[in-house]
Amino acid sequence: MPGTEEVHSPPSTATGSDLVASLLTVGRTLLLLLPVYLCGYLGMSIVFVILGLVVYLGWKATRESKRISLKSAFEALQNEEAIMASRIFMTKRELPSWVTFPDIEKAEWLNKFLSQMWPFIGQYLEKLLTDTIAPAVRSSNTHLSTFYFTKINVGEKAPKVIGVKAHTEQGKNQIILDLHLSYVGDMEIDVEIKKYFCKAGVKGVQLHGMLRVILEPLIGDIPIIGAITIFFIRRPMLDLNWTGLTNLLDIPGLNTMSDTMIMDLISGYLVLPNRLAIPLAKDLHMAELRAPLPRGIVRIHLLRARDLSAKDFKVKGLIAGKSDPYAIVRVGTQVFTSRIINENLNPVWNEMYEAIVHEVPGQELEVELFDKDPDQDDFLGRMKLDLGEVKKAGILDKWFTVTNTKTGQVHLRLEWLTLMSNASQLEQIMKINKEISSKTTGEPSAAILIIYLDRAQDLPLKKAMKEPNPMVQLSIQDMTQESKTVHNTSSPVWEEPFRFFLRDPSLLDLDIQVKDDDRQHSLGSLTLPLARVLCADHLTLDQWFQLENSGSRSRIYLKLVMRILHLDPSYVPVITESESPGAEEAAVGSSVDMPPRPEKTSPPEKFATESLLRVFVLEAENLIAKDNFMGGMIKGKSDPYTVIRAGGKSVRTKVVKENLNPRWEQAFEVLVTDIPGQDIEFSVFDKDIDSDDSLGSCKVNVKNILKMKTIDEWLPLQEVKSGRLHVRIECLSLLMDAAQLEQVLMINSLTQPANSEEFSAAILFVYLERASDLPMRKGTQSPAASAELTVKKVTYKTKTASKNTSPVWDESFIFLIKNPASETLQLQVRDESQNSLGSLTMPVSDLLTADCLTLDKWFKLSSSGPHCQVLMRLQMRILSSPNVSPELQALSLASGDPQRPPSPENTSDFLPAAGDSDPAISSTQGDLRQRLPYTNSDPNSTDSPLGQLRVTVYYPAKEGRLVAVIHSCRNLSLSSREPPDPYLSMVLQPDKTRTTKRKTSVRKRTSNPEFNEKVEWEMSIEEASKRKLEISVKNSVSFMSSKKELLGKVSIDLSQVDLSKGQSQWYDLKDE
Repeated sequence: MPGTEEVHSPPSTATGSDLVASLLTVGRTLLLLLPVYLCGYLGMSIVFVILGLVVYLGWKATRESKRISLKSAFEALQNEEAIMASRIFMTKRELPSWVTFPDIEKAEWLNKFLSQMWPFIGQYLEKLLTDTIAPAVRSSNTHLSTFYFTKINVGEKAPKVIGVKAHTEQGKNQIILDLHLSYVGDMEIDVEIKKYFCKAGVKGVQLHGMLRVILEPLIGDIPIIGAITIFFIRRPMLDLNWTGLTNLLDIPGLNTMSDTMIMDLISGYLVLPNRLAIPLAKDLHMAELRAPLPRGIVRIHLLRARDLSAKDFKVKGLIAGKSDPYAIVRVGTQVFTSRIINENLNPVWNEMYEAIVHEVPGQELEVELFDKDPDQDDFLGRMKLDLGEVKKAGILDKWFTVTNTKTGQVHLRLEWLTLMSNASQLEQIMKINKEISSKTTGEPSAAILIIYLDRAQDLPLKKAMKEPNPMVQLSIQDMTQESKTVHNTSSPVWEEPFRFFLRDPSLLDLDIQVKDDDRQHSLGSLTLPLARVLCADHLTLDQWFQLENSGSRSRIYLKLVMRILHLDPSYVPVITESESPGAEEAAVGSSVDMPPRPEKTSPPEKFATESLLRVFVLEAENLIAKDNFMGGMIKGKSDPYTVIRAGGKSVRTKVVKENLNPRWEQAFEVLVTDIPGQDIEFSVFDKDIDSDDSLGSCKVNVKNILKMKTIDEWLPLQEVKSGRLHVRIECLSLLMDAAQLEQVLMINSLTQPANSEEFSAAILFVYLERASDLPMRKGTQSPAASAELTVKKVTYKTKTASKNTSPVWDESFIFLIKNPASETLQLQVRDESQNSLGSLTMPVSDLLTADCLTLDKWFKLSSSGPHCQVLMRLQMRILSSPNVSPELQALSLASGDPQRPPSPENTSDFLPAAGDSDPAISSTQGDLRQRLPYTNSDPNSTDSPLGQLRVTVYYPAKEGRLVAVIHSCRNLSLSSREPPDPYLSMVLQPDKTRTTKRKTSVRKRTSNPEFNEKVEWEMSIEEASKRKLEISVKNSVSFMSSKKELLGKVSIDLSQVDLSKGQSQWYDLKDE
């Protein structure tokens, strides 16, 4: 009909896609029936069909539960606010940590930050997997040569931080963040091995745990944060949704095993004690970041339990029996198992364990109790405790109620041990430990040794000239630990930490065996007495060690850090009276008996950590002119000088008049610490009548100097148009061998710039802890005492202690010693009215014969009561320059006494340090360190009637000048009963104008004066070879005195001296 539209419906025919789906359904059905058909065809039992059906149903249930878990987790993250509102009045367990705990903050800004970055993190992950990991997998095995990532998609869901807790109480140089991390991601990663048509992958990941992030060290320069360290304190919860062939891993039994294996892999990198360190600043010690010192040690006394559940029933369960309890104690990855107490519901163990605490707060102590049975052990209860509570209390003695059971308590005594960096109280600690061992099973440890195995170099090859597969075995007594194996290299890098508890470190040796991976072929060995570590500064050795029974150049780099385990006697045990059945039980295994008066000091961790830098300000060039004339129309010059600032102190050079290219050639000694961000600043000024003008400034980072040992550079001056400054800075080595003192004094005298103060030969660290039995004021009042310490012209004063006859100061001081043989330490104790309470005078030379150049004891005060003493630690180190030329070294050796072979213990103490990579410097140091003990004697002395003079003459080619070092005189003739006041006068003949005349300072009242002064003459070596050096030894007298002025004379014909090599010897004095 018109106006009527006829609608035609299309025919309903099956499409191609529907047909494919139907065929796939039929194929799956036939595939499922195939096992049934095969069982019937092969005549197998119906049990196999039922077993296969059970496995399939279990796999199906596991897959479905994972799907539901992922779906619910996605919904929870997407609708967090609605879920929170619906559950806000329900249990706290269902609330996030920022709601439950007030000190945990919500960090939505951080989640937005992660969400914005997540796609770019995905791009980086894709490049990492395809460009780095995939080629590594393909090259690892021929069967994996066709391994490829076919799909990499991190998804749209970024990790979410549920809450953040910041810890700032641990130290000022670090920030600790605990991130409560939850990741429910739609990540898809598929892999394929095309050669075997094998496909596998992951689609969906869940990860929940607490991630600790440590920002340390904090430095005073960009980027402020030196490094980021991340790790999980406890194993996180992981759930993976497999695809492809790895679907088989969801079969019941295999799914738990696969998740555990993957979690173990993650734990090997990111769960304590493992951690990931990401350096942000240069020159950081990675060993300290990857394997830092523990926060402390917890000593666990497992004493007893009571009211445990009975698990062993009799007469088919009608009569309750008892249990056979034992305990499993866990601190992180450290697990201890107690002995089994048969048929006892109130067992007594009295066992002691020691566990390393890497992070606190955060790490937990867990104790689980079990009943031992022939088949499966029954669970009796569990308790957990954050070890931060133990650290806070010091000693925690308590009955803990076990959970997840009806009844039961366990009695623990927990003691927090701090780590001391000096061995002053080692003997006292070992005495206390022996008393503890009589009350409990096992003797407590007195120290812990942390070994950081870094690398080895030039290990010998195998017999077939193949590269070895080296691994290391480290043994102390019957304790042995092994490193990983590094394949196919003679210079392996391990970077692994090892830890040993020690009972008496002074008697133990560390045995190191470097072997091939078959454990049969030795690549080298090393035996190191731990007594060497006890004598080292801060109980630390950080250096290369030469391997024995190996190649001539084979060596291994180790860092050994020992710490003494100290329980503070001031801790008061925290005992819960309501839960403790008796006071006598709490004392079992105690290690806090009040100790007697300390025999040695307890210096702070930072005691004697300073380094001494020798700063040479040599010259400058192209300085700008500041002294202009006629309004700047006529360019003038400048009168430059340099100011050096470091460690809060400043020194300055002399002023060089009217010179834009001045030469100062002055040296200064500066004390610095290893705090990051320190600089040595050099500021150049023009000296004016009113205000000095700046000619520019520059700076050098202290950390670089401490690492490189020596810096010799031209530094461009900043904030000016032109100019640069030439400086040389040396970090002096601190040596413990008094045999090197004479050598160091000789080197100092030969390298001393003419316009500088005398170089220091040693550094003296003083720690004044306390005094005892000081006299009372007016017989009845306790004094408010302070102390003054003086060496030469340097004096330090302590704080004034509160009124007490046994005041405690706990203060440290540093003195630079020019010559230990002639200097004295004076200590004066005074009250608030400056009246003397006692004094002490001690020659610094007494330390030269002390063990490790250290005295740590009570010193008796004179001019005081009969029992007045001070407890003090005196620690001296010889200062050795790391940059001594071979010519100067040979000259100093020739000028000394005849050598004798060094003792093995002395030579082994001074292997090249980590920073001494220059072989020339290392060999020079090795020669310098093989010197005799300090002595003033000489077997070649003669009976000259006027005495002798010791002089060194040489011509350093680089400096272009003749140098004479006046060392000393001996046996000067006496013209009267009193000793003379000698000095030396020198002149180069011929010299008609007397311009070459030089003289030394005067030494008072001595016939054996020590000068150690250097004089110089600028001239060519050819001109110097034509001269004679005349030296007159004179007595400083007034013109009215009748004493004889000239004591003797020496004439040295320089044409007979090889000035390029130099000559140093004793000369007989003669009459005029």
